[in-house]
Amino acid sequence: MKSNWIIIAFMFLALPMMAQNRQPQVIDKVVAVVGKNIILQSDIENQYIQYRMQGMTEGTGKEVRARILEDLLLQKLMLNQAEMDSITVTEEQVEAQMDQRIRYFVSRIGSQEKMEEQFGKSMSEIKDEVRQAVRDQMLQEQVQAKIMENVVVTPKEVKDFFRNIPKDSLPTISPSYEIVQIVRRPPVSIDEKLQVKDRLYQIRKRILEGESSFSTMAVLYSEDPGSARQGGELGLTGKGVWAQEFENVAFNLRDGEISDVVETEFGFHIIQLIEKRDNMVNCRHILLTAKVPVEALEKAQNLLDSVAMLIRNGDMTFEDACKKFSDDDSKSNGGYLNNASTGGNWLSLQDLQELESNYPEYKNLAFVVSRLEVGEISDPLPMTTNENNDAFRLIMVKRKTEAHQANLKDDYNLIQNWAIGQKRQDAIGKWVSNKAAKAYLRLDEAYKNYDFYYDWNFQ
Repeated sequence: MKSNWIIIAFMFLALPMMAQNRQPQVIDKVVAVVGKNIILQSDIENQYIQYRMQGMTEGTGKEVRARILEDLLLQKLMLNQAEMDSITVTEEQVEAQMDQRIRYFVSRIGSQEKMEEQFGKSMSEIKDEVRQAVRDQMLQEQVQAKIMENVVVTPKEVKDFFRNIPKDSLPTISPSYEIVQIVRRPPVSIDEKLQVKDRLYQIRKRILEGESSFSTMAVLYSEDPGSARQGGELGLTGKGVWAQEFENVAFNLRDGEISDVVETEFGFHIIQLIEKRDNMVNCRHILLTAKVPVEALEKAQNLLDSVAMLIRNGDMTFEDACKKFSDDDSKSNGGYLNNASTGGNWLSLQDLQELESNYPEYKNLAFVVSRLEVGEISDPLPMTTNENNDAFRLIMVKRKTEAHQANLKDDYNLIQNWAIGQKRQDAIGKWVSNKAAKAYLRLDEAYKNYDFYYDWNFQ
């Protein structure tokens, strides 16, 4: 099944910059024209170099270049359609999306300094280079959403899709788990919150009295590692990115003004406005979090020890214990961990590892789950919530599937995703055939013998 072009575009959003800095320059020429948009040979070659540098070996050079070229053709055709349909995005939307993606890359690489070193550019230069790519991708996403708005699959279509897969082509499904949990999130005491607020007020006072600058105090004291290294600076950002309480204050400050203490789900902040531009602001902030007292954590651990014993002895079911003792949102569905990509409860070890890499509250979960038998309950496990608070939980593997050949009974949600993916691909194929026939489309002769997935009607 063909890769989704949006995923490819996201993966390669910043890679051309790296290729320009680290690789020899490619002799360039125009390979394709789609309306007013062109595709250069260097666009293909730079992405191909990055593909191989990441250790990806699937496909011959010609096959990989064909996939890259076709993804680029699809992007340009969607841009052409966005212009014809007068689809637009605002500068505010572009800046917010760009800042979100920059923060993602910074979190993956480790710091802004490491990202600048890897790209060989300052953060402002990186933003200048990716801004147009982000704008184009947002336009493309709107066009794709319009194509997909009526694409659904029925249960009959799922079954038909599965039956049409040759038996010798059915994939082997890795072990998967249904996992339930009971979580205790001890509350932060009012005294602890008051102490943190008082610390922030003291920091604010020192800044206002000229004892130190806001940026220096952010480096020294802020518990937001991403911005602390930059003196607390968050970058030019539009609304809808930060917590609502934070935005309500930040967007109403005057240049240089420092806010009172602001509480959000992430902790307590003081904010300084650096610049306001149109509907965007650039702020510094200092974040301090109130910690759960050790006594409260010990109490939560002891309670879960007792709950685990009740369940193991048969005095209480896991479901009843979850309803009575868990203070996590998952208790509303029996404590099940949800697989956001499938909508179901089955999670493979790979799914768990991906959750671990993106959310602190899932750290070490794959290791624990892989060692539990079905029905076995873990000891109380320490965890860090997404709000950076300490907590404990019990884990139980409700059901487990061993490695097996795909079947409708055990893998319906997965097969349903395959079916809708194929139907979406078919919808894009029909759209390409229709729009390509009406657009100005030219392809260099050297590339016309490439094996493309869609019917491009090249002239």
